[in-house]
Amino acid sequence: MKVLITGSHGFVGRAFRRALPYAQLTLVDLKNGTDCRDFFKLETKKYDLVIHLAAIVGGRQQIENEPLSLAVDLAIDAEFANWCMVTEQPYVVYFSSSAAYPTELQTLNKKHKLKEKDLNFKKIGAPDMSYGWAKLTGEMLMSYLREMGTQVLILRPFSGYGTDQDMTYPFPSIMQRAILNSNPFDIWGRATTTRDFIHIDDVVDAVVTMAQNNCNQTVNLCTGRPTTFLELSQIALKTLGITKMPRFNILSDKPAGVAYRVGNPTMMSDYYTPKISLEEGVHRAISGVL
Repeated sequence: MKVLITGSHGFVGRAFRRALPYAQLTLVDLKNGTDCRDFFKLETKKYDLVIHLAAIVGGRQQIENEPLSLAVDLAIDAEFANWCMVTEQPYVVYFSSSAAYPTELQTLNKKHKLKEKDLNFKKIGAPDMSYGWAKLTGEMLMSYLREMGTQVLILRPFSGYGTDQDMTYPFPSIMQRAILNSNPFDIWGRATTTRDFIHIDDVVDAVVTMAQNNCNQTVNLCTGRPTTFLELSQIALKTLGITKMPRFNILSDKPAGVAYRVGNPTMMSDYYTPKISLEEGVHRAISGVL
């Protein structure tokens, strides 16, 4: 099977490379010296599976400090969509984001589990930051591809995590503070900030399963389990055998993001059910560091 992965050297891309050892992989990433926009101008080959991950990514502080990265993401997705159309790629996996959902639905008061239909292109609510706008636009481009006959699996991942994730994200930074037994233990934004954490192995296995079944839909990648940053910190400390909790120091001047981002996994469960609990995922992450 011939597989193209753009953004192949990022956190998610590395996981796909591990999960597809027998595939004939073409890897496109700035880290291996290939700009995907240049690649799309020259490549004419058809692939059995195209996984598009290339984007400017990072933690919330990085994204907030670089709002014009939106332009780069838009350019990447536009070049990608045009290339798929011109070369008539048969099956495409596009990684959008849960940041594309309207922020008005992501409050502690509502505690709403986001469903795929909550994003309505006929009545678009404001997504989260410029990154959310970029992914929203990318989804529209992918919908045009569908209309032209390409099968497109659009994915909206929630808070993916794993062992080798960049420290700009909440999960690895919280793990690091737990391992260091920090006291005070800093939590950015709010202790009650709530996310839906899904292990990267479950993300990849879900996508592979959906692709094998020729899924041509838009699907959340989530567990449906709400976890606050405070709860995640406590799980990490308990995993390390620390029974006396430190003083938690809430840094309200740091970026917090939306208050409550949790997904509804119903559509995903038609194909795949996550196998790795958050407790097991925390154990794996900590074991991979120590």
